[in-house]
Amino acid sequence: MTGDVIYQLVTDRFYDGDTSNDNPSSAPNEYSADKSNWQLYWGGDFQGVTDKMSYLKDMGIGAIWISPPVQNISSPAVDSSGNASAGYHGYWGMDFYVPDPHFGSWQDFDTMVTAAHNNGIKIIMDWAINDTSPEDVNNSSYANDGALLKNGTKLASYSDDPSGYFHHNGGVTDYNDQYQVEYKNLFNLADLAQENSVTTEYLKDAVDTWLSHGVDGIRMDAVKHMPSGFLKSYADNIYSQRGVFLFGEWADTSSAALWQQEVKLANADGMSLENFDLNTSIRDVFASGASMAELDSTISRQQSSFDWSNQLVDFVDGQDVSRFLSINNSTSLLDQATVVNMTVPGIPSLYYGDEQYTHDDSTNSSDQVGGDPYNRDAMSSFSENTRNFKIVQALASLRKNNPALRYGSSTERWINNDVYVYERKFYNDVVLVAVNKGNSSYTLNNLNTSLPNGSYSDNLSGLLGGGTLTVGEGSNGTNPVSSYTLNGGQAAVWSYVEPSQTTPEIGNIGPTMGRSGDVVSVTGSNFGSGTGTVNVGGVTAVIDQWSPTEVDFTIPQGVKPGSENVVVTTTGSLASNSIAYNVLSAAQTATTFTVTGTSTSPGDELYLTGNVPELGSWNTDSAVAIGPMLCPNYPTWFTMASLPAGLPIQYKFFVKKANGTVQWEGGSNHTYTAPSSGTGAISVAWQD
Repeated sequence: MTGDVIYQLVTDRFYDGDTSNDNPSSAPNEYSADKSNWQLYWGGDFQGVTDKMSYLKDMGIGAIWISPPVQNISSPAVDSSGNASAGYHGYWGMDFYVPDPHFGSWQDFDTMVTAAHNNGIKIIMDWAINDTSPEDVNNSSYANDGALLKNGTKLASYSDDPSGYFHHNGGVTDYNDQYQVEYKNLFNLADLAQENSVTTEYLKDAVDTWLSHGVDGIRMDAVKHMPSGFLKSYADNIYSQRGVFLFGEWADTSSAALWQQEVKLANADGMSLENFDLNTSIRDVFASGASMAELDSTISRQQSSFDWSNQLVDFVDGQDVSRFLSINNSTSLLDQATVVNMTVPGIPSLYYGDEQYTHDDSTNSSDQVGGDPYNRDAMSSFSENTRNFKIVQALASLRKNNPALRYGSSTERWINNDVYVYERKFYNDVVLVAVNKGNSSYTLNNLNTSLPNGSYSDNLSGLLGGGTLTVGEGSNGTNPVSSYTLNGGQAAVWSYVEPSQTTPEIGNIGPTMGRSGDVVSVTGSNFGSGTGTVNVGGVTAVIDQWSPTEVDFTIPQGVKPGSENVVVTTTGSLASNSIAYNVLSAAQTATTFTVTGTSTSPGDELYLTGNVPELGSWNTDSAVAIGPMLCPNYPTWFTMASLPAGLPIQYKFFVKKANGTVQWEGGSNHTYTAPSSGTGAISVAWQD
């Protein structure tokens, strides 16, 4: 996905390709024919996405991110004022095994996937498995009572749940409390209990069904609200089926209380994340007038925090935030923000309609201008002549042609409050970006770059006023730029691609976690046309596919579990750089560990560690060990970890004091063997 541009759309609001499914008999009274009710369906469907495939291809889109495609509630939720709402957005799932009838049939879905693949476009589905639909503990007839179905057969509802599919712990009141966000209801949505085998097996079988229909990527909704132990085991199940791209929604920035848990999820549990941290900075800088220093600081922080920062999914707009133009109605600033979003580290995601400058500035019930649902407008046009469309088109092409945008690190080259000049570099491939969001002109004196000596035209073809850049000869790869004036509102992108070399260069690996038998891809440059070898932690892998820029291989038996290096060697015996990959011990099972009878002081944290990499290999670093554990009922603590199924493991708990010192549990190591299916659970008493 690092070479792709993602296009996020709300299926219902994109394009109505088949009017026969606008108001299906199986889900009546959920359609607003005149589009006056923003909380009901408006007619968009899978056929509509298929019909606009050439438009998306022309823009340079490499992946379409559709809203959750599963069947949502079949009768509207009506509030005390008589206002009706439906699951047009896809986040009120009811039956996760079938498409929503408003969007079309399985045949319509398959046709859309085939059309996308025929145009070189991938399909990412949004997957919302934290919860089902709205519940009302005082009124079981509200909407569908959080009902859960499987292929039309009802399994449970929130008020009738004998098998324990749901949590019944009330609603979240403190979003900084990890127990609450993981085990209570988010916005009164019926919260699924992933620690229960019946729930986990349902969710695993459901995603396998959609994977069998050709899905290429999965965006996991609300990962902050599910235990990381479940998410890791769930990712393992997915990767054992197909090596899709998996990324999650964790809507926090670096100032949030649970930021370190967010980073830990991305680095250790096999999935990337939507980049809300960067999104906040982009919007602060371009929409709200903050200094460019905030943006530079965020990019630096992410490159040092995330092991695979080039896989974070960057965005300016999305369905969770007011559109940029509702905050600041400047198309010039939106265009500049788009340039940055397309060229900083990460995979750029565009929100449908931004390329047409779509926005509705109505105020919602939370006093947000242009917030939900007004950020989910109908597409206003499919013009290919807007400036934003052309910017996306140009930079999507550049991402394909220059590895620096896919794999390169980012370095600040010139900065003040209004101007940001930064360089992306992957070996000798270089992209230099200059953006001036202010009204004043600045002469970029003393600007240096890794671009070789020569003249470079703007890859945006002057769409934002950029011109030719002249670079002189310097030393140590740092070359001086001839005096260049960047006027207010201008942006430019200059590029250099090194001619093909003989030494292979790995830029990315995906997935970043897996086990023996999983298929993994490495991408980069100079792999050659002949089939060479791939080495994983000292063991030679089986090659599935080889090209000069991508090698697919199967993780071999006998690789030591843990973080191991992957190296590509060409037929000419030239070895590449190495890239890290997390090898699992075996198939994973989510397991809840409970420890009773502890004695701790305020500010202490309890952690779990053990003799396998999944438990941190006895490491007491909080970035590696499992935890901090949760303690809603002192002195009992619990946490969920992902364990190798069927493999006897040893483990212990330890207390991390507020001053960083560690107090180990006494006695012998505990032992446990996780089951091969469902979920596991073990409870022990603290040993003094």
